[in-house]
Amino acid sequence: MPDIKVIETRDGSSSLLIPEMNETYHSTHGAITESEYVFLKMGVDHFSETHPDQKEIKILEIGFGTGLNAWLTALAARQLKIKFTSIEKFPLEASLIDQLNYKEKKESGESKRIFEGIHSAEWEKECQITDEFDLTKIQTDINEFNPSAESFDLIYFDAFAPSKQPEMWSQEVLRKMYDLLKTGGVFVTYCAQGQFKRDLKAVGFVTEELEGPPGKKEMTRGTKLQPN
Repeated sequence: MPDIKVIETRDGSSSLLIPEMNETYHSTHGAITESEYVFLKMGVDHFSETHPDQKEIKILEIGFGTGLNAWLTALAARQLKIKFTSIEKFPLEASLIDQLNYKEKKESGESKRIFEGIHSAEWEKECQITDEFDLTKIQTDINEFNPSAESFDLIYFDAFAPSKQPEMWSQEVLRKMYDLLKTGGVFVTYCAQGQFKRDLKAVGFVTEELEGPPGKKEMTRGTKLQPN
């Protein structure tokens, strides 16, 4: 595991920096702000609005990382049951997680309990974190992850940037994401790189260029309108 440093982003919430890659786990303009906008507002909220009768959604996250996306999603789950699966090849050490200030940014005992529950949850096992949120963390490489086709309603694609981890953004991987989504399923990511968007379209997604979170001009959302 490379050297990792805890940093503070512009909204006051923590992120992690890998100096040798010059890459951060979250936007330096605001870790919580970016996650809430990209994955909750443009992902979960959008899916709920376009599927108003669906009371349970299955989410796949590519890159568990700090657990920020999972935690914020659990906090937002209310009248909606969420089954959340997250894959991570290199889980972070507990000593790093303990230095993150996320729990202090949501001032309630419940939010702290949920954060701790997410990080103490056993890997490779479905764990109930709250009545509305079940979590399965899987330590694996994306190429070794092979669930059944059309298993998910929504994908959070939160890999490191294409310039840092190009293999994660290949057409092969994006086609796999397409296959894992149900018809009508949604794919969201912070990335708006041109080649990535062309590849997303090439594997079958209908794409949208959306206004990005603070500090970023655009983000991308893809929808699977055709069955496999």
